Amino acid sequence: MNKKFFCTLLFLTLSLPCAAFAESDEDTADATDEAEAVVEETEADASSGLESGNGWKTVRIAELGNSGKKVHMVLVEQSRHTDKTIYSNAISRICQNEEEFCRVRFWSNERFIPERAALTAEQNKQLKADYLVNKTAGIKELRWSCGVDPKSQNCLPN
Repeated sequence: MNKKFFCTLLFLTLSLPCAAFAESDEDTADATDEAEAVVEETEADASSGLESGNGWKTVRIAELGNSGKKVHMVLVEQSRHTDKTIYSNAISRICQNEEEFCRVRFWSNERFIPERAALTAEQNKQLKADYLVNKTAGIKELRWSCGVDPKSQNCLPN
């Protein structure tokens, strides 16, 4: 939380000189509104406890039945959905403390992100990537949609 607070504080500090040199009161109001929106968004992310990063954010976490295992549902910016570094960064951040099991699913359109772990056919079709580590079962895989990686030998089913 301290990191987000300091990032927000830095952003506000850097934004203030822009507001001071704005050409009109309307421009100043717009700059202030934007700064307040960033603060509110950062506070909302911090209070929800959901991970986010450059080009991605966790929208929800669903439990697999009653197993206690979680599936992280992540939204990737539509304009950057083919940038594999975004997926890699999200996986690293989300799974850093998960040694036995971690599952992260990615979409580029929030309306297709499910409320629970099970997917409908349409939600599965819109899935951009699916990362799974299950050490007990000896599984570690990252599967891509053909839209993200057309060269993938093992595309997600559409």
